[in-house]
Amino acid sequence: MNAAAPIAIDVKGLTKSFEGREVVHELSMQVKRGSIYGFLGPNGSGKTTTIRMLCGLLTPDRGEGTCLGFDIRRDADKIKRRVGYMTQRFSLYQDLSVRENLEFVARLYGVADARGTAREMIKRLGLSGREEQLAGDLSGGWKQRLALGACTLPNPQLLLLDEPTAGVDPKARRDFWNEIHALAGQGLTVLVSTHYMDEAERCHEIAYIAYGHLLAHGSVDDVIAKSRLTTYTVTGDDLQALSEKLAGQPGIDMVAPFGTSLHVSGRDQAALESSIMPWRDKPALHWQKAAPSLEDVFIELMGRSKDNFQ
Repeated sequence: MNAAAPIAIDVKGLTKSFEGREVVHELSMQVKRGSIYGFLGPNGSGKTTTIRMLCGLLTPDRGEGTCLGFDIRRDADKIKRRVGYMTQRFSLYQDLSVRENLEFVARLYGVADARGTAREMIKRLGLSGREEQLAGDLSGGWKQRLALGACTLPNPQLLLLDEPTAGVDPKARRDFWNEIHALAGQGLTVLVSTHYMDEAERCHEIAYIAYGHLLAHGSVDDVIAKSRLTTYTVTGDDLQALSEKLAGQPGIDMVAPFGTSLHVSGRDQAALESSIMPWRDKPALHWQKAAPSLEDVFIELMGRSKDNFQ
């Protein structure tokens, strides 16, 4: 194994089914060491299953690959010892203090100086002054910091985050992501599933998975460029009526409200232009061509994804 290899995860053709239903289909990808790789997609699309297969926590029905230089089939136990996993639900002991939880985790992993290591983690994550507060009494943002501290305390090489900031305030989310980027800068590889577009834009690369199929991947700029979407922003009167008239017209793949405007997008620019032409000269409407956003791409991909459980 080459611990310094530039590719942390390299898999080909991963497929997984549960009870006869294919949850992940022929998925292949690479994740660079020290990168933050985001997974987006509708609920139930196989994101968590994919992440677990990528790091050897779940055995694929078909496919092969390596994680941290280890074979995902033969060396699953070796991979697990090098992975930190932070779930959406807070999983530490509610009736232990911040310090006690971190010391417990340190001892569980055989860290030589459990108290000292816990003390350093408390300082690093800005939990000083809350050492003796019960974990169950912490707010969502502070619980999130504690959970991050616990799963990174054993110095894993790979960190898995399953919708880690659900239900926390914007400042706590920003502080969390600042810490994630600091950890990635030190060489930690991070896999994260999220529904927040601003969080996806903080990832070095992203993958869009819909019902088991990998539909798009790369940097945010690459994914937007490859979508080949043409987008118009429309402001003015009675946008709801306009939305209903435009939806389903040739060349229009997405009509979605954004605040006081509509985003109208499509992959066939000529057909899109033809369909919106009757409304372009309406004095009550203002049309402006705009660069498609990641959210435009996300909504358009969702619109043409087929639920394999229906």
